[in-house]
Parts: sequence; structure tokens; C-alpha cells
Amino acid sequence: MAGAGQAVAEPQPGEPGYGVTFNQQIIDRLQGAPAFNIDDPLETFRHVFAAVPGEATVYPTENYYYFSFVWSGIEFAGNIRLDVADRDDGVLHFAYFSKNEPWNVEILTNYKPLTESDGVTVEKAGDLAYDVTFEGKTVHFRLNDMSGIEPPEGLVADGDTYLGPAFDESGLSFFVLFNEDRKDFMFVLNETGYLNDFLLPYHDDHPALTVGARTGFAFYEDRFAPRKVLVGVYGGSVSANTYFDGPFDQLPDNFIPGEELRDAILAKYPELDGQIDRLGHFRAQEGRFLVNPYINYDYPGQLEQFLRCGDSALDEAKFYACLAPGDGQ
Repeated sequence: MAGAGQAVAEPQPGEPGYGVTFNQQIIDRLQGAPAFNIDDPLETFRHVFAAVPGEATVYPTENYYYFSFVWSGIEFAGNIRLDVADRDDGVLHFAYFSKNEPWNVEILTNYKPLTESDGVTVEKAGDLAYDVTFEGKTVHFRLNDMSGIEPPEGLVADGDTYLGPAFDESGLSFFVLFNEDRKDFMFVLNETGYLNDFLLPYHDDHPALTVGARTGFAFYEDRFAPRKVLVGVYGGSVSANTYFDGPFDQLPDNFIPGEELRDAILAKYPELDGQIDRLGHFRAQEGRFLVNPYINYDYPGQLEQFLRCGDSALDEAKFYACLAPGDGQ
């Protein structure tokens, strides 16, 4: 039995104590933050990369490895990204910014693509695996291999095209669908594994509408297929750019082999023909086509609009129109 002052092994997943965070750790993190030039992306990358474990798993499907740290009393967030577009060319994307809170403004934001000229090397180590080396340290990044994940029987309805699986930084997983007839995208909750959230009925008399206790994501139980469709995310999370800002930025990039996504976008917005690449990135400007077929609600009462979706008089077309008011906000 370990005595006072003796080192105790950290709890492992599934063991008592795993996942508990103490206020002491938060304060220690504030007081122990090192000094470095926050305006210098390479210095900041050095600080972040020093903390990355030798084996790192990148869960989100747009291949962002998210982090946060404290510098001079200010909390920063950011990401290291192995983008499908150029990771095989040796590019590692690095971005960070001061966290936006309701009581302040973004003080600093910085971004730099890192390459061998910066002392950063990126080497493909296998399918969805990359070794990143900087100043003598190598990290083996494993991207989230969801290639074998298929929707359960009946989840993809007639007229739907399955675009691929998506894993959001919130910890939730989705099936991304596009319906050719309605020209609608859908994020359908993947319930085949551990959910990582607890869904509560919005109203006792209307159990089809549920809200995640942890994420604030709102879902509606489909009447015409066995699935829960994402219909809303909390607007405050979107404004603050938190991990709960919705899956619009976690499309299944690694699992779209051809033109499927672009074809879906052009079916909905044919005027974009020639303006986007196969993954929806704009050719003439920065940015990407926004796939967000749900509302951003500022207070729970705004979700009441979905209660009318339970009207049995609604036919299939009107039911799905009810699930996507405004087609994203």
C-alpha cells in the first residue's frame, strides 16, 4: 500500500478515478505556465509539441488534433492538423488563438503551415498514420480509421446517399447523408457504440425531441427511418468556438474517395459549379462550403419549433422540411 508522498500509478480507462479533474490541477496549470513569445508560431508550436505523447490519436474526421494551454493568464486553444489535401506533401497545419468568452474578445489568432523548412517533417507511416518529427522528437499520429463503419440496416432511406462517417470533437459520431430528391444534408447520430452523451427528452409529452445533457446537441427521432437526426446545436458554443459547436467542421474527409460530396453540394447549389473542389473547398478564396443542416439555438425555447414535427398529418416531405427550418443558420 502506497504511503504519503509515494508515487501512485495513474488510473487507466475503466478503473476507479479515471477521468477525474481537480481544481488543484487547473490552478497549478495557471501558475506553472512557461514564458515564451506567443506571437511566434514556431515557439508556440515548440511548447505544444513538447506535450504531445509519442503515440497520439486524432479522433475528429477532418484530422484536427485539438489542444489548449494557458499563457500569461490567458487561455489559448488551437489545433495541429494533418489535412488530407497536403499531408502527403509534408505539410503540418498549426493554428492557435485566445479563447473567446462572452466577457472578452479574441486577443490573438495565429496560423502557420509547417514544413521541412521549419524543421518539421511529416512522413506517411501507413494507412491513416503519420510520423511528425521536430527537434529530435517524433510523434506517431494515428488518424481515426472509420473506413469499416457502415450505417445499420434501414438507417439509409430510399433516396439517401451515404457520404461517410464523421467523428466530431464533441465525442459524438455521425453518419453523413444527402437526399437527392429533397436536396438535403443530414447528420444522423451513430448509436452503434458508446454514445458519449445522455439524451434527455425536451418535453415529457414529446419524447421524439431530445437534447444532449453534455453537448447541447438536439436530435429528432425520424418517423420514416430508424434514426435520430441532428436538428440543433447551442449557439453560444458556436460563438465561442467550443468543442460543442456542431459537426459542420468534421466531414468524412478521409473516406470520400471521389466526387460524392461535391456532387451533393452542386445538386443543392448548381451555381457553385467550377467554384469548389471535390471536398467543397472554394477555389478562388479561403474557406469551405458550410454543411450545417440544423439550427443554432440561443435558448432552449427555440427548440419548440420542432414539436410541430410530431403532427401525424405531416406527409414525408413536410416532415423532413420541419426538421430543417431555414436549412441551417
